[in-house]
Amino acid sequence: MEDTLKTEKTISLNIKEIQEIIPHRYPFLFVDSIESLEPLKRAVGYKNVTMNEYFFQGHFPQEPVLPGVIIIEALAQVGAIALLYDEKFRGKIAYFGGIKNARFREKVVPGDRLRLEVEIIKMKGPMGIGQATAKVGDKVVCQAELTFAVGV
Repeated sequence: MEDTLKTEKTISLNIKEIQEIIPHRYPFLFVDSIESLEPLKRAVGYKNVTMNEYFFQGHFPQEPVLPGVIIIEALAQVGAIALLYDEKFRGKIAYFGGIKNARFREKVVPGDRLRLEVEIIKMKGPMGIGQATAKVGDKVVCQAELTFAVGV
């Protein structure tokens, strides 16, 4: 009997492949790997948080905590990868169009591995909205709705 189930190949990306898709570079590249990717639909990536990050010098020296804006930016970069991997947007830049309902639920500290999940819930031309969730282990540390605009 022939198997009628269609199997889809999971796309994963290393840091060099990520840099071929988005223009971000150190010190503003906040995605270390992509575990799974469905272009124009969703992406799951990771940021390894280390004490070597430049912002921990001032946020906060006595108790290093990953700034919330960095978590949001890391989520946006994962969302941008989900959009820009597709051929029709390849070579372009995804810009922030808005951030809604951002909530920070737990601290993220050096040694944590931040799981970054973005599902594209709406697309209209070069505009998109992504539902973004960041986790450490099973704990949700941040959620937000991110609006993207793909430009030149």
